[in-house]
Amino acid sequence: MSQAKSISAKQKVQVLNWILDHAMILIILLLGVYVTIRRPTFVGVPNLLNLLKLTAARLPMALGVAGCIVLAGTDLSGGRMVGFAGFISAVILSQVSGFFSPILAILAVAAVGACVGLINGFCMGKFKLHPFIVTLATQLMIYGLYLTVSNSKQIAVSSFANQPMFYISNQPVPWYVLLAVIITSIMWVVWNKTTFGKNMFAVGSNEEAARVSGVNVLMTIVCVFILAGALYGYTGFVEACRIGNSGPTLGLSYENDAISAVVIGGVSFVGGTGKISGVILGVFMMQMIMTAMTFLGISGGVAYIIKGAVILVACILDMRKYMTKK
Repeated sequence: MSQAKSISAKQKVQVLNWILDHAMILIILLLGVYVTIRRPTFVGVPNLLNLLKLTAARLPMALGVAGCIVLAGTDLSGGRMVGFAGFISAVILSQVSGFFSPILAILAVAAVGACVGLINGFCMGKFKLHPFIVTLATQLMIYGLYLTVSNSKQIAVSSFANQPMFYISNQPVPWYVLLAVIITSIMWVVWNKTTFGKNMFAVGSNEEAARVSGVNVLMTIVCVFILAGALYGYTGFVEACRIGNSGPTLGLSYENDAISAVVIGGVSFVGGTGKISGVILGVFMMQMIMTAMTFLGISGGVAYIIKGAVILVACILDMRKYMTKK
């Protein structure tokens, strides 16, 4: 009898831990149910496709941020890099015509983003500077460079990336959705099937142990941030095409949304933990939150409060999970 009670108590603890580990996702799903009851069109085909498109547009940036968080770091420069990349894309697409202009724009913004990532990664890996300080500094520099070069002008953007690939219930599915699938597939291979991916998780789990094991820690950190920067640049290209123009507000707070999505998806701030599938789920959930607020008519000010609360709660739950395992 006592053994049965002991098993029952153990099962209750396991169930409680599972609920707490997935609390953020469960809360968001309940929010989705509530919004659906209030606004049935929330689960209509147009809105579901809109969620798909928003997820595809934001997913590459989240994948970049996720790599930085796997290293037990972060990156605050991503949002402003998106804005700067959107401006560069707009200039190239408006000045260069023909089939190769989008390819040129993508390569250019990826290269610029990679250079920023190189600076971030080198300063952190070589000089042991905190990621928050380094990326905050580059965030300010990128934004200042953008304002100086662009004079805060908006430039109209048009590209194949936002053109319909096919239609579902007369709703267009743009080409950048396919590009997001391709990039995500590549990142899955990088994370799970390459030496670089294994080294990234090793450095995030225990930097000193990874160094003793023969991992080039500096090169790993630099490469993670270079890859992240290139993904930010690509995101800027897609966002400029999706919105139809580049402007000073493009990319604003994108890094906050990406960090929230990544943590919701199970990538831990303590480092060495994360899955591509979790990042995808986290981005979708984050976009669902923002879309739900629109359906409920929640104002911009309250939306910021909710997004901030999501980040705080997600971090608390993440740390609880870490302390429980420890």
